[in-house]
Amino acid sequence: MKLELDFPEKLDFLFEPSRYKILYGGRGSGKSWGVARALIAKAVKTPVRVLCARELQNSISDSVIALLADQIRAMDLDSFFDVQRTAIYGKNGSEFSFVGLKHNVTSIKSFEGVDICWCEEGQAISKTSWETLIPTVRKPGSEIWVTFNPDLDTDETYRRFVVNPPANSVVRKVNWDDNPWFPEVLKDELEQLKQKDIDAYLNVWEGHTRQMLDGAVYANELRKAQEQNRVRDFLIDKTIPIQTFWDLGWADMTSIWFIQYIAGGEVRIVDFYQNCQKTIDHYVHILENKGYVYKDWWLPHDAENKNMTGKSVKDILMAMGKPIRITPKLSVADGINSARTLLDRCYIHETNCADGIQNLRHYRYDVDPNTKMFSNKPLHDQHSHAADAFRYAAVGLDENVSTWSKSINKPAKWVV
Repeated sequence: MKLELDFPEKLDFLFEPSRYKILYGGRGSGKSWGVARALIAKAVKTPVRVLCARELQNSISDSVIALLADQIRAMDLDSFFDVQRTAIYGKNGSEFSFVGLKHNVTSIKSFEGVDICWCEEGQAISKTSWETLIPTVRKPGSEIWVTFNPDLDTDETYRRFVVNPPANSVVRKVNWDDNPWFPEVLKDELEQLKQKDIDAYLNVWEGHTRQMLDGAVYANELRKAQEQNRVRDFLIDKTIPIQTFWDLGWADMTSIWFIQYIAGGEVRIVDFYQNCQKTIDHYVHILENKGYVYKDWWLPHDAENKNMTGKSVKDILMAMGKPIRITPKLSVADGINSARTLLDRCYIHETNCADGIQNLRHYRYDVDPNTKMFSNKPLHDQHSHAADAFRYAAVGLDENVSTWSKSINKPAKWVV
């Protein structure tokens, strides 16, 4: 089948072989539109298996299936493709499947034989997701395509592919003025934002990263920690006891911070782990295989809630002989203040805690629906669980700091 495509010149590289093809930039650039058309064209020319991934996909409506279906119709290829509710199939054996990475980290490993993986909204993809996905896309000649609008320059995807691009990659910044079909109505919006808020304009339309997220709860504290070189890799002394602080979830994330308190008041956040839809046995196995010496496992109050068998998470872990404690009750606002104090004095292991740090950077206040201003209530989203666990850590450390510091007498290894 011969196709004649209307296609932006700046995206021609999509038809040339390369392991990584990275398209980033501002709104209205036609990145996703161009990638969809390129993938459809490739699927017509030869049988390909395409995995369309994003960090969060609660339902198929969150995926790019609608975009692909629209382009199939626009390219007059309805008779070639069978667009089903959760997948798209071509007459020649081509296949498009759709997955959310964050809630399917383990099952991602089962996607073998992928020719092209398209990662949409790549700015939200975590370090853990990338480290699971990349080795999975291992078929000879396979490619990973990433499209995203940059957010923070500290986000994993931006650092991984723009700041330090891997070998055999093409990284292309694509903005609205690279789109020959950029609509006039969007140009009016562009000009209005440019006049009103130049920093927002540069991020939204020109694809610049932001210095901080609007309404970010811990923006100032994290910026200060970065400036003072307290977010970095260091040698972890595994003979010093660890306290873990949990936020529990099932459909949502269970998030765990690993913290050492050193005599003299130094706090080192040495590790972070999160997952979802896993039993308590899973998390116990993860903790036991990290090689740390544990002092206390701090759980939130809902760990005392009984399940259908009459047992709580607290009961289950205590039956295993784990050193369980329950985090003291404190209002969210007071807990946030404690977390800010902790962030002002702690050291954070940059590699081990990469996903946790990304969540803290994106934890932000909700917008009041009446005033349209930021409220004093944090937004509950995918970043909340790691942030809640960190808040519990601050509260728990404040509760136990005197007895904890007395139990640590040895000097700690401190090697960058």
